[in-house]
Amino acid sequence: MNDQVKELAERGLALPTEDRSRLVDLLLESLQESPTNEVEAAWAVEIERRLAAYDRGEMASVAGEEVFAKARSLAR
Repeated sequence: MNDQVKELAERGLALPTEDRSRLVDLLLESLQESPTNEVEAAWAVEIERRLAAYDRGEMASVAGEEVFAKARSLAR
């Protein structure tokens, strides 16, 4: 670890818990790549496709509670 990183880490560790948490969130967020315009455009097309299928009665909706319950059971 270089001196600057070591110094920043020491200063970060001296922060109150809430501030350390905010700092970690900011640092992690900076590492995440933002979606490209191409990906965003593809999702927009998919959203429109699914909404149209729902409007035509080809696709049913699922209650959010049911979706989250299933996700929780799969995560176990």
